[in-house]
Amino acid sequence: MQEVVIVDYLRTAQSRSRPSAPEKDWFHRLRADELLARLLPEILKRSGVSSSDIDDLIIGSALGVSEQWTFGGRTPVFLAGLADSVAAKFIDQQCGSGLAAIQVGYMEIATGCADIALACGMEHMTRVPMGPTLFESGAMSVNPDLYSDERYSSWDMPTTMNMGLTAEKLAALAQITREEMDLWAVRSHARAAIAADSGFFAGEILPIDAPQADGNAITINRDQAVRPETDLNGTANLKPVFQKDGSITAGNASPLSAGAAAMMLMRKDLAIERGLKPLATIRAVGIAGVDPTLMGTGPVPAVRKVLKQIGLMSEDIDIWEVNEAFSVVVLNCMHELAIDPEKVNIHGGGIALGHPLGATGVRLTGTLARILAEQNGRYGCATACIGGGQGIAIVIERE
Repeated sequence: MQEVVIVDYLRTAQSRSRPSAPEKDWFHRLRADELLARLLPEILKRSGVSSSDIDDLIIGSALGVSEQWTFGGRTPVFLAGLADSVAAKFIDQQCGSGLAAIQVGYMEIATGCADIALACGMEHMTRVPMGPTLFESGAMSVNPDLYSDERYSSWDMPTTMNMGLTAEKLAALAQITREEMDLWAVRSHARAAIAADSGFFAGEILPIDAPQADGNAITINRDQAVRPETDLNGTANLKPVFQKDGSITAGNASPLSAGAAAMMLMRKDLAIERGLKPLATIRAVGIAGVDPTLMGTGPVPAVRKVLKQIGLMSEDIDIWEVNEAFSVVVLNCMHELAIDPEKVNIHGGGIALGHPLGATGVRLTGTLARILAEQNGRYGCATACIGGGQGIAIVIERE
């Protein structure tokens, strides 16, 4: 098996998607595939790699319908002006799609099927909004038997298909309070704001000139949803979104987002031969299925699986990136795996930075690699829950 390294990582800023008021989304006039296509030539240029050397381009997205249909992954190849020889594919593993793209590239290189791969993710939740709109338009559908046939009643599809209801169920089961969730959300915004002000995120964001509603273009180089003024008084006043007496609010859940991310993976000996300095080596990737009505528990068995693969314990991990789809997901993960909160999402997470579904896994892993370098850590783990009842996790080691 070949060792596989992360050579480089780059992303767009992440805008705040507003399907009901699209003009408020900084990227509302740019498609997801256009955002991704802006990144690809730049990551190649930074690494001195020709597009003709890329063996595979893997694109993750949770909503591969409407304008996010990629013609088997090829439309971003065309838009970016890459060589015809660049093979491509599209992957849907919901919120795990970006990490799944990394997993595929990792496996291709580790097994000798590729030397260099680009693992990418994208999502635009203003232009392709998650939720009833896509079902009502016929762009997506679920087999009606899953709702009506008693044989499938244990799956409880009304809950399974509503991420907020799954989060409410997890909060009740794990006995995690609204105040605990709100405190974590406040922390996310505070830490993200500090990291942004310090210039940390400038090291991974490619500024994008984006046309606005007035016809003028502005340069987008920061994440739109970060609110440093967020405090417990403000979050406490927000009403529950999914249940009348629930605890999940717009404050302790990630916002709808738009963005793209790209990561270059390479055979380690080839990277050394080319004189490149890798960010990290990929050690293992693990995926686990869970009760779909408790999809937020997914990171726990996924992390246990990936750590078992390489003989590590949770205390061996120096830095964690746990996706903040909801505060309750992170809080449950830390409790179940006995993780020190000071090692988790130290520069904020998805509640503040945004969660463009397909791009998130690449963002988590890339940010993790950069934090390991910043903090002089050795091992890092990134993990995410996945709609439909799964979890995915990756362990990397700093080079």
